[in-house]
Amino acid sequence: MEGLPFLGLGFVLALGINSETVSRGFSFIVAFFNEHLFLMMAMSGLFAARRILASIGLLKNRMWGYALSVINCSVALVLMIFMLPAGIADGIRSGAALLLLLVARYGKTAIH
Repeated sequence: MEGLPFLGLGFVLALGINSETVSRGFSFIVAFFNEHLFLMMAMSGLFAARRILASIGLLKNRMWGYALSVINCSVALVLMIFMLPAGIADGIRSGAALLLLLVARYGKTAIH
């Protein structure tokens, strides 16, 4: 989900579309995001790369992949409110992924 704005950035820049035209359809809470939309689109590529890296770590059953996935989900849950309306889908997806990660790790472990 985060990779699509990064991929779309190349097309937007090639067509010469300004950021005010692109941000008109979104209801960002913070005006800073409207003013720096292209930077935010570029940063989404870093988020996408980090998610891919974490999923590779999980696929290989590495603890760093698990920790990176928990961090990714937590950051997404914190930032989802600033990215409405797309943040709703990201929050649902990240919340579900975080729940599954925690159940997979701690499943039947009792609280002592």
